[in-house]
Amino acid sequence: MKIGVSSYSFSQMVRAGIITQLGVPAKAKELGFDSIEFSALMLDEGVTPLSYAPRLREECDRVGLRVTNYTIGADFLNGSGGDWKAEVERLKDEVRVAKILGCPGMRHDATRGFTPNRPGDKGFDAALPTLIKGCRGITEFAADMGIRTMVENHGFFCQDSERVEKLANGVNHPNFGLLVDTGNFLCVDEDPAIAVGRVAPHAFHVHAKDFHVKPGTAPDPGRGWFQTRAGNYLRGAVIGHGEVPLLSCLRILKKAGYDGVLSIEFEGIEEPMKGIAIGLENLRRLTELAGL
Repeated sequence: MKIGVSSYSFSQMVRAGIITQLGVPAKAKELGFDSIEFSALMLDEGVTPLSYAPRLREECDRVGLRVTNYTIGADFLNGSGGDWKAEVERLKDEVRVAKILGCPGMRHDATRGFTPNRPGDKGFDAALPTLIKGCRGITEFAADMGIRTMVENHGFFCQDSERVEKLANGVNHPNFGLLVDTGNFLCVDEDPAIAVGRVAPHAFHVHAKDFHVKPGTAPDPGRGWFQTRAGNYLRGAVIGHGEVPLLSCLRILKKAGYDGVLSIEFEGIEEPMKGIAIGLENLRRLTELAGL
């Protein structure tokens, strides 16, 4: 099983000015990763994703690291003035960026949900037809470029396993699947193993993520923690240090026939290089135990 890392894992270092995003591939290679995934390109003024992507690809080629996924934001309900067709057109340039990076997959968001003051139904089922049309529109375009597209269980509104499963089934296209994040189901208070078991057949890419958990009945634990939909508290953890049942999730993915990349997405407050390195050691051990 190939183990990769998301550039997001190094964002703490990039924000602190310790490294630039162009320096992330070398750090990932130094730690021993097989591949890298890019999330949220950090651009200087006047630089576009299309002009920046060749530089990023060149650096990855230089250090000998394959780019396996490109992760971007999107919103088919609210983006591009609330016009889902215009949002599809905007995303086509992002597919072109993914092509330049040489990655086989691109994850885009579906939506953050309806605006709070919107009259009428605000439920997921009301949004689903629009989300299906948007996701199908971009995956049909991306298929011609040899890039698979996917939506992640991310952003609270489109995060529950039943919701992303409905979306995948509704799009019903061989080029469209899911980026399954093992930890993110906790944000909507789902048991990660049960949720992964539901969506594993749709998995195109997997984020290995771990969280520390405290009940919402406890006092606010302070800085570094955030609340789930039901008011429980989460804090990003080193892989293997938190409460996500990662071994169970990996065994479920194996049973479903998943043979893609496991990409670490580290969100902890620990020093990133140390936290990521320990997470990589632990994930390698867990994959061996899972028979991956």
